[in-house]
Amino acid sequence: MTKPFPTSTTPYRIENPEEFAKNILRVFEEGGRAIGELLERPDAKITPFSAASEANEATKTLSEIARLWMADPAKLVEAQGVLVRSYIDLWNTSIRRLLGESVEPVVEPQPSDNRFKDPEWSTNPYFDFWKQAYLLTTQWAEDVLEQTEGLDEASRQKAAFYLRMLSSALSPSNFPLTNPEIVRETLATNAQNLVQGMEHLAQDMERSGDLLKISQTDTEAFEVGKNLAMTPGKVVFQNDIFQLIQYTPTTDFVREVPLLVVPPWINKYYILDLTPAKSFLKFAVDQGFTVFVVSWVNPDHRLAHKTFEDYMLEGILTAADAVKRETGVEKCNVTGYCVGGTLLGATLAYCAARGEEPFRAVTFLTTQLDFTKAGDLLLFTNDNQLAALEKMMGERGFLDGSRMANVFNLMRPRDLIWPYIVNNYLLGKKPFPFDLLYWNQDSTRMAAANHNFYLREFYNENKLAKGEMSLAGVKLDLKKVKLPVFEVATREDHIAPARSVFIGSKLLGGPVEFVLAGSGHIAGVVNPPDKMKYQYWTAAKAAADTLDEWIGMAKEHPGSWWPYWAEWFTKYAGDWIPPRAPGEKLGVIEDAPGSYVKTKS
Repeated sequence: MTKPFPTSTTPYRIENPEEFAKNILRVFEEGGRAIGELLERPDAKITPFSAASEANEATKTLSEIARLWMADPAKLVEAQGVLVRSYIDLWNTSIRRLLGESVEPVVEPQPSDNRFKDPEWSTNPYFDFWKQAYLLTTQWAEDVLEQTEGLDEASRQKAAFYLRMLSSALSPSNFPLTNPEIVRETLATNAQNLVQGMEHLAQDMERSGDLLKISQTDTEAFEVGKNLAMTPGKVVFQNDIFQLIQYTPTTDFVREVPLLVVPPWINKYYILDLTPAKSFLKFAVDQGFTVFVVSWVNPDHRLAHKTFEDYMLEGILTAADAVKRETGVEKCNVTGYCVGGTLLGATLAYCAARGEEPFRAVTFLTTQLDFTKAGDLLLFTNDNQLAALEKMMGERGFLDGSRMANVFNLMRPRDLIWPYIVNNYLLGKKPFPFDLLYWNQDSTRMAAANHNFYLREFYNENKLAKGEMSLAGVKLDLKKVKLPVFEVATREDHIAPARSVFIGSKLLGGPVEFVLAGSGHIAGVVNPPDKMKYQYWTAAKAAADTLDEWIGMAKEHPGSWWPYWAEWFTKYAGDWIPPRAPGEKLGVIEDAPGSYVKTKS
């Protein structure tokens, strides 16, 4: 029994032709000027991590796929026949629908695909046709790639990435004449939405540096220290590359062993302290832990020479020493997040090789130690790209944060690029205030020497996992790290894939409590208990060779993994003692969140 398509009754007409025409003319004038300026910007040129460079790589990669198919004409004709037949089915279905028949759609979007949520994508035959044609084409292209012979795994992954990037760009939801919401808004406002959109584009261009920063949120709605990074505390130590924040206790007694948190230097630390309701740091303080966090500097050319080794010696190990001096405790517990966790892993191996142990227990959050399965970021670290990037950073002394942000956006264009182009520039609306997206746009620079080392030594050559890395004259061996570890991976992580995190955890020499959290790189970590969002998995036995095997024996739990972590961590946190006021020994430099985190790129 087929179900009838619902029918659209929306009238599409221009209410004020004169005003409409005037606004369209303004759009062409302002749009032409904006496009001309865009073409002169670095992001329109073949520079590292720019949209133009990735478009160029996409063209080369997908052309190679086409060449492989053209080498087998019979197979190519067969594949083309599949697409033609699907178009014929769609055309026949559309005709029958217009004649009043009840028919099933040829193809439908995934429930999670928010691009086609507007009812008109289904009720209006015109928009429905464009939607289905797009979905059929995308599905066909993915199938063709899957059936392409003669591709190694790396080339197939690269092609799949660029195909996703291209298909996201070509969605009918991105074009004024094929998106029902844009059409309605354009007619209702006499194209004033498009005029407003050009103004938003001009504003974004004005506030952008090297690359166009598409506004993802209302930046005027947030201020670090006012409604973000609000957990009370003091800066108790600082040097050239970081400030150390100690948080004010909230419990009558605290655990003896303090906790040092090492966030990534690629982003600002307050992702772990967004708001009081979304703060992992506040949660830890409320559990009775004395919490310190590293707030990395936003480096400029003066710190170009700071190396990965410096971030270890002058960063983590100096911070650990400051925590020791402030609390009088010989060993602290330590948590590393993302790149901060990778630096921490190398630091642990360095200490183990030297027979030193400043830490008691370790938490890794979405941390890669083995980069064999590092996901799509591997596509940005081949020799040619790194050479171009090193040249750029050599000239400037740093990598602008917008370039790394652009990479992360390109990895999820359907969610992080095109919705905002549509909302800001085509619908003419201001983006909605969202704390997480404000943080995402509040990017940091990266010191040239440090970032060169990280990309080449980890992503490109995977030296830490291979046992080939040396820091400060010490060869690193992760198997010598015997500390108890709590390891969190997230199921939908596109930056540190769960499979990659799991493989890295197997390199450690001590006991590992592996936990898989729902959602992705950020939401899977920043998941407070009271929200009861997502879920997490644990396994009573950690003896699994692969992630799939581990998942097969894992148990699902509703809600946040934070309380489970706190329970585990308490075993290594010592006895209860009177609370510590920040800066009792080291003194107070300034109030949290400090000045380093407020420095803009």
